Amino acid sequence: MNPVEIQRGDGPIVLGLPHTGTYVPDDIAAKLNDRGRELADTDWHIHTLYDGLLDNVTTVRATFHRYVIDANRDPAGVSLYPGQNTTTLVPLTDFDGENIWDQELDDDDIAFRAHHFHSAYHQALAGELDRVREKHGVAILYDCHSIRSHIPFLFDGKLPDFNIGTNLGTTCDPVIEAATRDICTAAQDYTSIVNGRFKGGWTTRHYGRPDINQHAIQMELAQSTYLQAEAAPWTYDESRAAKLRTHLTSILEKLAELAPTLRGKS
Repeated sequence: MNPVEIQRGDGPIVLGLPHTGTYVPDDIAAKLNDRGRELADTDWHIHTLYDGLLDNVTTVRATFHRYVIDANRDPAGVSLYPGQNTTTLVPLTDFDGENIWDQELDDDDIAFRAHHFHSAYHQALAGELDRVREKHGVAILYDCHSIRSHIPFLFDGKLPDFNIGTNLGTTCDPVIEAATRDICTAAQDYTSIVNGRFKGGWTTRHYGRPDINQHAIQMELAQSTYLQAEAAPWTYDESRAAKLRTHLTSILEKLAELAPTLRGKS
């Protein structure tokens, strides 16, 4: 199994898809407990949701599951949200704080996963961003995520539908954040927030370099916006997804329109 799938486009937008994969090697699956084997914390169907929304877009998708190793965590193990409940580079628990392993993990195991999976994904993503930026003079990474809207272990209450993350405005030009925010705010029947509980993961923070004309923004969607239910079997709801896709298309088309105006602003 190739740990990364790349669909190469000629446009200035790169979609990052670090959490849609469900592949778990047999030797790693054998170490998971029954709860872990449910793979409940997948960004279910996100690659399907975004498929075909924008012409000439590049996508970089991790095929492995985040329980193998989380491609959106700092490889040095530094917490994204100090003082708050979160999951680690190789998660020890699920999003409900429950243990997912039958066997303890050792440093050699984690190092192997970091090299063969985490590094493979980021080498591919960095390479595509470099290619796009060389071609257009600018690259915009739009990092695609989703999560259940109710997870008391991670956050209180109900998560908004659109959760935009730019690490407090540091990972992209202000016009990117503003354009995305405005489309989400205007989307009827949806709620949204900028830099709320999810301010952008390691990917967004690592690659967001407006000073070199490389911008990054994260979109964390509530899974209630496109699934029949936020529970197994995690069924894709065509009707809900179709409605949501119109707004996602508007965002991506707007970012592609803005991209040429950002060249040389650094």
